[in-house]
Amino acid sequence: MARAPVADTPERNRTRLTRARILEAARQQLGRDPDSSLGDIAEAAGVVRRTVYGHFNGRAALVEGLVEDAAQALRQALASPAVPAPDAVTALARFVLDVWPVGDRYRMLLRLAPQDLGAERVDEVLAPARASAAAIIARGQRQGVFQASVPPGPLSRALEGQLVGLLECVNAGTWTDDGTSTATTALITMGVAADRAVTCVRALGGAERIGP
Repeated sequence: MARAPVADTPERNRTRLTRARILEAARQQLGRDPDSSLGDIAEAAGVVRRTVYGHFNGRAALVEGLVEDAAQALRQALASPAVPAPDAVTALARFVLDVWPVGDRYRMLLRLAPQDLGAERVDEVLAPARASAAAIIARGQRQGVFQASVPPGPLSRALEGQLVGLLECVNAGTWTDDGTSTATTALITMGVAADRAVTCVRALGGAERIGP
């Protein structure tokens, strides 16, 4: 028999809000300084360090909280749209435009030390996006609109590397984008003509950002 959902209470709501405030402070603080301590994060969140430990038993748990938030946001971004894309070019443009804001929000995770983010956990978080990208690329290759010299799997990882590289440039202050230029560049990298790439992204709502 299914267990009835636990009703919200003022105390539970306060706990949830405090946890969210700590995670948001951690996201911003670690973005400024990847070596920030829990004390630094507590100060940024406006709480004492004991409160942080009440929600997270250490730095690893706090980072995992951020990773889980990022994973959830990515899953939401990848949720099936109400209207399927009519072709692979549109599907890939929409994919990049949907995932870029998630990557931009959580790009500070790229600056953390390798021990903070295990390779297996990263693979687990990115698996849905990798599968989606590979499926779109395979569709585009079948339609003859994407270059086919590289199989879908490796080509999707190349696309991932491009997106991660641009996010690292945002971290370094040498690049800024709302996803429009990134989506256009991704299409061109896949072999789509520049004019068609621009037109496709503009049709998805980026006209005012692409220019005349």
